[in-house]
Amino acid sequence: MTARTSRRRLSFSGQLLVSQVLVVLLLGMLGLAAVTWLARSMLRGQYEQRALAVSRTIAADPGLADAVAREDQATVQRIAMAQQRATAALFVVVTDRRGIRLAHPNPQEVGKSVSTSPEEALHGREVADIEEGTLGLSARGKVPLRTSDGAVVGEVSVGFSADDIDRALLHLLAIAIPIGVGAVLVGASAAGLVARRVKRGTFGLEPREVADLVREREAVLHGIGEGVLAIDDSGRITMCNNEARRLLDNDLEVGALVSDAGLPERLQQALSAPPDRAVSASERRVLIGVSRGVEHDGRSLGAVLTLRDRTDIESLTDELASVRTMTSALRAQRHEFANRMHTVIGLLRSGSTADALEYLDESGAVEGTDHVSALDAVASNTIRALFSAKVALAAERGVVLELSEHSAVPHKLLAPVEVVTVLGNLLDNAIDAAAGSVNRPARVDLDLLEDGSNLVMSVADSGDGIAEQMRGVVFQEGLSTRGPDRGYGLAIARRTARDLSGDIEITSTGKHDAATVFVATLPGVLDADRSVGPKQAAGSPC
Repeated sequence: MTARTSRRRLSFSGQLLVSQVLVVLLLGMLGLAAVTWLARSMLRGQYEQRALAVSRTIAADPGLADAVAREDQATVQRIAMAQQRATAALFVVVTDRRGIRLAHPNPQEVGKSVSTSPEEALHGREVADIEEGTLGLSARGKVPLRTSDGAVVGEVSVGFSADDIDRALLHLLAIAIPIGVGAVLVGASAAGLVARRVKRGTFGLEPREVADLVREREAVLHGIGEGVLAIDDSGRITMCNNEARRLLDNDLEVGALVSDAGLPERLQQALSAPPDRAVSASERRVLIGVSRGVEHDGRSLGAVLTLRDRTDIESLTDELASVRTMTSALRAQRHEFANRMHTVIGLLRSGSTADALEYLDESGAVEGTDHVSALDAVASNTIRALFSAKVALAAERGVVLELSEHSAVPHKLLAPVEVVTVLGNLLDNAIDAAAGSVNRPARVDLDLLEDGSNLVMSVADSGDGIAEQMRGVVFQEGLSTRGPDRGYGLAIARRTARDLSGDIEITSTGKHDAATVFVATLPGVLDADRSVGPKQAAGSPC
């Protein structure tokens, strides 16, 4: 395996560790270089000032100035060498007014001009710098040599070897380098901890894998036909796809608290206690929400709510139930009609014409008591069949269902499915209320009236009524006093009515011996341009 392949296969945490260690090493080296440069600069300055201070001290000796003025070279040499030994300087050089050495560590240099310019000192100014002389590179200080009357008679130059500066620098580095190495080791250890934490935070995934997961998540979440809403363990929304926003009619923001997001109450309850399944019926659609908790290594990460649109399914279910109801009613009527016809045929064949006529008269009277006369005012066979089926259903539960004699709907239906959905749910709710009440006789009264192309339906029942505090919430999904998985009929009925720009209202809550009354207004569901007479109703499909 080549080194290149090894580098390719190095994990992200390993790459992070290596890069951080290299950065720490680079910073350590740069820091050491900066410290070295600063220390060298400081030491050079210190040695220059030291040389200048020694030069001042020597020049302050009045005997030395007098000896230079007298050109007493032996005395000058003796004083200079004594000061050199006392200060451990590289050299102490004394010159006369012309720059000629009167004292020098090397006696052979005495009497010669100095190797560096003495002009500044001879003009009364002090000089401190690093220069190259006959004894090598040194930090030197030059000061003017003055007599007691202040006259400049020469200069004093003191130098310290540059090797002394280097030795002092090495001594400082011997202290600084171990400290720097320790700092690098601490930084490398910290880098290792950071890399380990990053690895744990990404569940051991590489950046490439994380990026792929993000792309796949976005593609999946925004490509599926279901709404997905995720919250973390603190109750904040961490993810919401476009389908969830559409289904909830809510522009949910990531980072907001789910309690402040305006979700339906049932869905919030499902999210707070997963796993759970909730049904939410709004004015526009019916949603099925399924929540599931998310855990990793025994730690709760939050919950995910999946939303499915059941509006079309619920509508089809209602339509199917209505069709089945009408089919059962028509089948029952067909059997009853066939039995009566067989009876009439038998009487006629036996020559009992009078008995046949009497039987037909009695059958007509019975049908009159079965609401046939009241249904004559209703042109729609859809409503007639639904009402007949509900009469039979109510009778089985001990409830009398009657159509008001004031009912009048002489026009055909333009929206039979919507009308059946609203009317069927209202009648079912009323029959349940009347059958479950102690009030007797149990009855439900239906009144159908038209207003141009609008249909107004009033359903009154003899049930226990609606508590005043429940009046505003009876149309909420899942709210029922008759057991679980109930309470969706009124919500669906109102949603259907409002889809037609109509509504359902409670005009009486059933208190003080009054009936509970629901009134539904369905605009534009009747064909006001065409009327169907009672005799034509039997052949009208709607």
